[in-house]
Amino acid sequence: MARSDRLFRLLQAMRTMPAPITAARLAAATEVSLRSLYRDIDALRAAGARIEGERGYGYRLVEDYALPPQTFDRAEIEALALGLAEVRSMGDPVLAEAAASALAKITATLPDDREQYLVHAISQVFRPTSRYEPSPHMETVRAACWREEALRIGYADKDGAATERVILPLAVIHTDRTQTILAWCCLREGFRMFRADRLQHVDPTGTSFRPRRAVLLREYLSELDQRRSPATGNDRDERV
Repeated sequence: MARSDRLFRLLQAMRTMPAPITAARLAAATEVSLRSLYRDIDALRAAGARIEGERGYGYRLVEDYALPPQTFDRAEIEALALGLAEVRSMGDPVLAEAAASALAKITATLPDDREQYLVHAISQVFRPTSRYEPSPHMETVRAACWREEALRIGYADKDGAATERVILPLAVIHTDRTQTILAWCCLREGFRMFRADRLQHVDPTGTSFRPRRAVLLREYLSELDQRRSPATGNDRDERV
């Protein structure tokens, strides 16, 4: 592994692991020997990272030279803490890990007083259970959205009838109980919503629809806005 990659992994481990972190834990997390770890910590300190601690006592990353200082006010910090906590509690393990990593990076860039606002945020999220069961297919769906690549899916409708479709995935929306994919359905030749918990399989096709995603998504969102009931403000059910 290149030394720059190793140092980045060490920084990320120190951002995400609760301090103080023993050298043995850091060495295990970064897959290096203790001797290499001590050299890497010295290298980070020489590069400008403020790392408190020493051998035998554990380490704590105080300031991260790799990220510029942030100037969030207290309300912004509360919003960040609340939003990332909500993501961690939704039930999607990939997004939960990403939220924890983002929180650690933000914390590492804050001045000491602002860091305390974030660590001891007033706004908290408590969910005894996750919003929904994680779907094994969502990472494939998200990757296809970014790549603008068509997917072949097996899907069961609300009555349990199974169909095979090719879709152009546009976005993922998160409701109280489900993750839902907004897509263009090639079978129905129209916009449709597909619930993640009804996906039976998801397979990349290798067929690109770039650069149509942004245009299609804008059209679909506009269609949903027009379809919204003026009396209740609720969208009508999308039958797929």
